[in-house]
Amino acid sequence: MTELTSDDKRHFQENDQGIYQPVVAIQHRNDEYDEKGFDSLREMQTKHFWYSGRHRFIEYTLKKMLKSAAGQHHNPLSMIDLGGGCGGWIHYLTDNPGYSPCELALGDSSIHALEYAADYVGPTVKRYQIDLLQLPWKDRWDVVFLLDVLEHIPNDLSALQQAYNALRPGGLLFVATPALKFFWTYNDELAHHVRRYSKKDYAVLAEQAGFDLRLTRYFMFLLSPLLYLSRIRSPDYKNMNAVEIRKLLAQTHRVPAPPVNAALKTIFHLETPAGVWIPFPWGTSILGVFQKPLEGQQ
Repeated sequence: MTELTSDDKRHFQENDQGIYQPVVAIQHRNDEYDEKGFDSLREMQTKHFWYSGRHRFIEYTLKKMLKSAAGQHHNPLSMIDLGGGCGGWIHYLTDNPGYSPCELALGDSSIHALEYAADYVGPTVKRYQIDLLQLPWKDRWDVVFLLDVLEHIPNDLSALQQAYNALRPGGLLFVATPALKFFWTYNDELAHHVRRYSKKDYAVLAEQAGFDLRLTRYFMFLLSPLLYLSRIRSPDYKNMNAVEIRKLLAQTHRVPAPPVNAALKTIFHLETPAGVWIPFPWGTSILGVFQKPLEGQQ
């Protein structure tokens, strides 16, 4: 495991679970993190066609962007997934031998999610308890990920500004969120989404936060009609209690039957690399790559 930086040592202390907790305690609303759902979430992140397609699309884009920015980053790279929960994305990267020299880390406000992630991400991955709106780092990371996180944060600009500070000059921020107001359904309500994003939204946020917006791509294009039709009929969730809502979420987010899941995965996988090189006109999700300007260009 990579040694802690002086910045880390100043702001974090390691607990008996190997998690780096902030010296100044942070608040986390554990009622929004249903620990009973961690097992199903891990299964989804490992098997579900949507996670498989999303990971594949982002990872291809990551390789493309790192190649184009060769020489601008440290060697080995340092990368952290912020708001990464149980560690599905970092687990995906640790399974890829191409990232074995990198310093990989997971950050989340939930200590329970970080504890649960321990065996999933492995002992070489550092786990940090963090507040996305009060990150302690300055010029620390080469790559930061905010994957399906920003749509939950009312002050999304503040989160981007925090990521900007945590990145080294030339560093890359990968942001993935639900896309386009047209695709808003009851699932967004149940998942506590604040908004969906367009390419124009990303461009405005990049300018406000001081980033160069290097790339924006919609994805989940080929399956977007099917997803929309599956959610267009809204259940009466406003009259459901918390237990009934959790049951509904479990039903709508479970891994499909193996033949169906395999077929949908095959279709989604067709978007990589096609959708990276030839932009899709829409999709139910959007990926943006933001770059912190190099010193002298800021």
